[in-house]
Amino acid sequence: MRRIGDRSQDILRRDDKVMPLLTRSFELVVDHAEGSTVYDVDGNSYLDFAASVAVMNIGYNCKKVKDAVCAQMEKMVHCAFSDFSAEMPVKLAEKLCRMTGYEKVFLSNSGAEAVEAAMKLAFWRTRRKGMIAFYQAFHGRTLGALSLTSSKVRHKEYFPSLPVVHTHYAYCYRCPLNLEYPGCSIACVSEIERIIFKRELSPADTAAIVVEPIQGEGGFIVPPPEFHKELKRICTENDVLLIADEIQSGGFRTGKFMAMENFDVRADIVCMSKSIGGGVPLGATLSSSEIMSWPPGTHANTFGGNLLAAAGGLATLEFMESKKLGEKAAEKGRYLMKRLGELTEKHPIMGDVRGMGLMIGVELVEENKDPAVEKCKMTIKRALEGGLILLPAGDSVIRFVPPLIISKDEIDRGMEIFEHALKGI
Repeated sequence: MRRIGDRSQDILRRDDKVMPLLTRSFELVVDHAEGSTVYDVDGNSYLDFAASVAVMNIGYNCKKVKDAVCAQMEKMVHCAFSDFSAEMPVKLAEKLCRMTGYEKVFLSNSGAEAVEAAMKLAFWRTRRKGMIAFYQAFHGRTLGALSLTSSKVRHKEYFPSLPVVHTHYAYCYRCPLNLEYPGCSIACVSEIERIIFKRELSPADTAAIVVEPIQGEGGFIVPPPEFHKELKRICTENDVLLIADEIQSGGFRTGKFMAMENFDVRADIVCMSKSIGGGVPLGATLSSSEIMSWPPGTHANTFGGNLLAAAGGLATLEFMESKKLGEKAAEKGRYLMKRLGELTEKHPIMGDVRGMGLMIGVELVEENKDPAVEKCKMTIKRALEGGLILLPAGDSVIRFVPPLIISKDEIDRGMEIFEHALKGI
C-alpha cells in the first residue's frame, strides 16, 4: 500500500501556495520514471496506465529521444523559426507529411495551440464565422478551443465564446436520442442537416465541423464506423471543412498513426500534439497545400519550430516507426480488452468496456445504469494506493492509456491492482 511520504507532503503544501488553478486530484509527487513505471519523491513505484495523459506513448526515459534532444542542446536550443529557417524543424515537418499524407504543417507548442491554428485556418479559408462541435467534447482551454469545448460550462460563464453550435456525438451506450444502433441510422449525425443547418447555423455560415475521432475527456467514446463517414459527407456536400482533433487519439494510440484512419476518413485539417513530442511540448496543425495557403504572417508564434522540440519530435516519430508501436498498440489493446472483458463478468459495476488499440475506457455504473461517479473516484484512489496510476474521463469512466511499449506482464499486473481496487466498492 503506497502512502504519501513526508517529502511529498511538503511539496504539495508548497504547490498549493503558489500554483493556483491546477487540478491536484491525486497526492502523487513524481521524481523520475522508466518505461511504464513512475517513481515518486518518497521512493514508491507506480505502474502508469495514464502515460501522462496519453503523452508518453513511447514510454519514459527513451534513450533515442534523450540523445536527440541533448545533441541539439549542444548545438543550439532555440532560433526564431518564424524569421530564420533551421533544418531540424523542416525535417520534423517533412516526417509528419510522409506519415500522414498531408502537404503542409504549422508547428506550435501544445494541443490547444494546434486547435487555435486549425480554427484560424478554417475561418481564413472559408471566410465564415461559425463552427459546429460536439457535446462532451474537449479541445482545450484557450478561448477558441474553449468555445469548441462543451463540457467546461463553468469556464464559459466567465469567458467570451466564439460562435460554436454543439450537437450530439455518437454515445451509443447512453444514446442522447434514446435510440439503438444500428437501427438508429446514425440519427445523431442527421441532426446537423435536419436541425442545425435549418434552425441554428446555416452551412453558408459554417467554416468547419470539429470532431475527436474518439472522444477523450468526454468518456472515451468510440463512435460506430459510419459516424465519421457521414460527417465527411455532410462537410463535402455543404462545402464545410472537417477538422479532426487527433491530440489524444493520434500517435499510434489506436493502432493507426491517426485515429481517423480506422474509419477510412480523411479530415481537411488535423490537430496533433501530446505523444508526437515524446514528452517535449510540441503541437502540429496539418492540411493540404490548397487549404493551408495562407500568406506569410497570417499566423505565427515565437516557439513553434523550437529546435529542442523538433529534435525530440523527430526522434519520437522515428522510434514509433522503428518499434512498430502501431502494431503493438493494436495487439496489446486486444489483450487488455480481453482481460477487462473477463472482469466485467465478475464485477457488474463495469457497465461498458470500449476502446480501440490502447485507448480504452471502462464506464462504471450503479445498478440502475446511472454513472457511478463517486465509486469511480474511489476506484482510482484505491488503484493509486495499490501502485497503479489511472485517470478518469466523462462522468464515471476510467481511461486505460498506458505507454505503447508496455509488456503483457505489466498489463496483467495492472489488472490485478485494478480488480483489487474494484472489490468492495
